[in-house]
Amino acid sequence: MATVRSRAGKQRIRPPKHGPSVSVDETWTKLSANIVEMLNHRAGNLSFEENHRYGYNLVLFKSGQMLYDGTCKLVVENLDNLTNRDLIPTFPSGSNDDPIQKSQAGETFLKALRKLWEDHTAGLHKLKDVLNYMDRVYTKSANVPEIWDKGLLLFLKHIILPPIDGHITSAILNQIQTERDGFVINRSAVKGCVDVLLQLSEPEGPSVYKQELEPALLKESEAFYRDEGEKLLETCSASEYLRRVESRFDSEEARTHHYLSPLTDAPLRQILENYLLTPHLSAIIDKPNSGLDSMIDLDKVDDLSRLYKLLSMVPKGLPTLRKSIRDSIIRRGKDLNLASVPGEANDPPADEDPGGKGKGKAKARQSPANQTLSLALQWVQDVLNLKDKFDTIWSKAFRSDRELEGTLNEAFESFINQNEKAPEFISLFVDDNLKKGLKGKSDTEIDAVLDKTILIFRYITDKDLFDRYYKGHLAKRLLNGRSISDDAERGMLAKLKLECGYQFTQKLEGMFNDMKLSNDTMEAYRRHLDDGGADGMEISVIVMTSTFWPVADTSPSCTFPEVLIKSSESFKQFYLSRHSGRRLTWQPAMGNADVRVQFREKSHELNVSTYCLSLACAKYKILKKHPPSRDVSPSDAFSFHMDFTNNLYKIKISTVASKVESADERKETKDRVDEERRYQSEACIVRIMKDRKHMTHNDLINEVTRQLANRFQPNPLDIKKRIENLIEREYLERCDDRKSYNYMA
Repeated sequence: MATVRSRAGKQRIRPPKHGPSVSVDETWTKLSANIVEMLNHRAGNLSFEENHRYGYNLVLFKSGQMLYDGTCKLVVENLDNLTNRDLIPTFPSGSNDDPIQKSQAGETFLKALRKLWEDHTAGLHKLKDVLNYMDRVYTKSANVPEIWDKGLLLFLKHIILPPIDGHITSAILNQIQTERDGFVINRSAVKGCVDVLLQLSEPEGPSVYKQELEPALLKESEAFYRDEGEKLLETCSASEYLRRVESRFDSEEARTHHYLSPLTDAPLRQILENYLLTPHLSAIIDKPNSGLDSMIDLDKVDDLSRLYKLLSMVPKGLPTLRKSIRDSIIRRGKDLNLASVPGEANDPPADEDPGGKGKGKAKARQSPANQTLSLALQWVQDVLNLKDKFDTIWSKAFRSDRELEGTLNEAFESFINQNEKAPEFISLFVDDNLKKGLKGKSDTEIDAVLDKTILIFRYITDKDLFDRYYKGHLAKRLLNGRSISDDAERGMLAKLKLECGYQFTQKLEGMFNDMKLSNDTMEAYRRHLDDGGADGMEISVIVMTSTFWPVADTSPSCTFPEVLIKSSESFKQFYLSRHSGRRLTWQPAMGNADVRVQFREKSHELNVSTYCLSLACAKYKILKKHPPSRDVSPSDAFSFHMDFTNNLYKIKISTVASKVESADERKETKDRVDEERRYQSEACIVRIMKDRKHMTHNDLINEVTRQLANRFQPNPLDIKKRIENLIEREYLERCDDRKSYNYMA
């Protein structure tokens, strides 16, 4: 069967339609209803896939703007509903003045705000997932924020901005003030709202916290701490003030750590420093009965540590503390200096009225020598105690601050050198600790005391004056056999050598060497006597090198007994036979003798100075003086006291003892030291110029000062005089420029 084909033309085949037809309005109606359910947290029965497809289709069919704007409108409506329902009823009323109730009302408001935020962000999370395709496609092409960011901006605009933001700031500041007043608050409620403000911000702008809350917080803090500083200063002691301020610093730091932004810590600390510390530095330190001096007197190490910690926070703090510490030390040192001077009677003129009674009364008005010595020793001990006190404070309270250490040293050096007797006092103190017969101190304790004494010695500028006194005291200890031990003496020399160099102790070591050589010489002399040498009384001779020992240029004449003359001549012949070219000069003022005396009832063995072989009228009254008085005149007469009695068999009379110099003796010592300084200055100038050949005036002055500083602090004018003297003696010549010198010798 044939089929007839139509000639009318070919039939067109239409392409099939892909997917179902979509109604934009119907899709949005369904999606908007579901969005409302999501924002109200009733999305349990909704299909995520179905709602995602709705959003996808709306964007695909060019209805992205309708979807975006409609969603924003639904979010705003939801925010308005939540605000009217949950937030506005909790607004704090301004009529309540009770701080506790006001705080509780603010806490309720902040909790409601945080709940609204959590409700809002929970809905935004669901919308972000459902409208993911819109965020990826439409928002990029339309240049609008993604739905999450837009939701935050809507929260900022409709919840945070006026008029509600005033309530938020006021509520947070009220909670902070309540806590500052000492009450407990719900920190988590404040932290919840602060976190909200930290997350919210205008596009490309700072957070609401930084823009709104922090400036208000800092302004209120300034006013609070300005008043707080004035109030605490009026009502609290210095120690209590420091404790309160430290507590404020700690509480503000904890506050920023727990519920404020850490970025607020620095400006808050600055406010505390500006209003609690900087304006009141001097007032705190100088506060009567509780300031710095009181803390030092009462050893309040914790309070001093707190003072140092707080003052180190501000630029002017430590300089103010250093000045106050220096003034405190110098004031205490001046008090010690005054306490070491009993009065004018301590340094009487040598030429009092020679009349018997008047003279005796004048003498009676003087302070006893041992009392003056006791004051000198007490001065050194007090300075050591003061040094120990401030060293303890420096290490425990001031954290071993190096700049403060320099201040302490400067202050001690200042007041120690204001006491012109300081070199003598220190030498007497060392002498007292190195003598035999001291009870209650072990070798270790004595060494520790001497170590501390060296610290004080380091402060004195006239070290050559100390050297002169120390040499005299050492000579008495060695000659009288009073040294506690040879090791202790050499240990002290080692300390001085370490402090001032070899040349400082060269003569002192020479004195020890003389003692050793004298012992060897006496052993040889005794062997010589045993071998048939001259007979005579037993003597012990110490041969002293005149340049090492403090030997007087002229000694009062002394008439020796015949038996002593015979023995001394015997030793002199023996010594000179062993050492040619030497000359022996006897120094009776530095010797002593043992004399056996028979009195009416019994005999006694008297230890007297060499001069007392001819005269002995000390407190034991071996001789009677006519007329009786304290002083000896050329017309006085003496007779032997035959009836003298004493319970002791061995009696020491007129033993040479260390004592503080009188005014005349001190003047003589000063003159001798000045003369030695002139020689030392000239020798130093010549030594320097011999090496340099040519130097300017200023360079020469500086170099001489530097080299002599370990013995004394030379005056530039004195150095200039020595230079002029050397020019006159043709050791130096002045150059044509009148500003420099050449070496000539």
